[in-house]
Amino acid sequence: MEMISITPDLTAIKAKQQTTWASGDFSQIGVRLQIVGESLCEAVDLGAGEKVLDVAAGNGNASLAAARRFADVTSTDYVPALLEHGRRRAEADQLPMSFEVADAESLPFEDGWFDVALSTFGVMFAPDQQRAAAELSRVVKPGGRIGLASWTPEGFLGKLFEVVGAFVPQPVGLRSPMAWGSETRVVELFGPSASDIRTERKSYLFRYASAEHWVDFFRTYYGPMHRAFAALDHPRREAFADALTVLANEWNRSTLGTLVVPGEYLEVVITRS
Repeated sequence: MEMISITPDLTAIKAKQQTTWASGDFSQIGVRLQIVGESLCEAVDLGAGEKVLDVAAGNGNASLAAARRFADVTSTDYVPALLEHGRRRAEADQLPMSFEVADAESLPFEDGWFDVALSTFGVMFAPDQQRAAAELSRVVKPGGRIGLASWTPEGFLGKLFEVVGAFVPQPVGLRSPMAWGSETRVVELFGPSASDIRTERKSYLFRYASAEHWVDFFRTYYGPMHRAFAALDHPRREAFADALTVLANEWNRSTLGTLVVPGEYLEVVITRS
């Protein structure tokens, strides 16, 4: 039987993704992930005065963490509304930084311009993974560092996206963003341009009143789930909500009648060769 290889339309996929992340209000999700940005800045041993680029920054968790350490920060994303949320957070905390609309696959900066590039749960969603990784490496100077936080395929977010995909099929031929949470994939993407790669698996704890509370909150604010619910008819929406509730309860570690779910992610520090 002849095998047919399907090449995904990455331009169309990216446009759809941009619409997805602009839906809901990811800032409501992102602001609760701040601890991950703080941890990543410690992992890369960020120094005062270093030039830092936050790629697919969302509402600026890693950007704010870097600015707190007196770095010279440029926060970028391809969703202007998310950058505006980051700008307001920076102003509230009186943290100076620059903001620029930019695509992770085509960064508008010179080669080797930054000492450090960061991304927390952002660049992992770029449809062209090779190109996004190459851009991160390109804009960081030799000896500089790239710090990444990416959900793992085995963890809660990996299982969440499996449930989403069962109700709303993902584009054929596109590699899962959860691949960035695999040590093997990180080496594939960055090994040729790295002198050192260090990884550590960590957990972010999702803390909600209940599984139903989590489903409702993510349904309202988290772009991929917000759009998935919108794409389904009423019976399928109910089934989707039920499946998500079951998933959350299966992963729940709370002993207090609330929801505490560990979301495993891979923290990566890459040193440019």
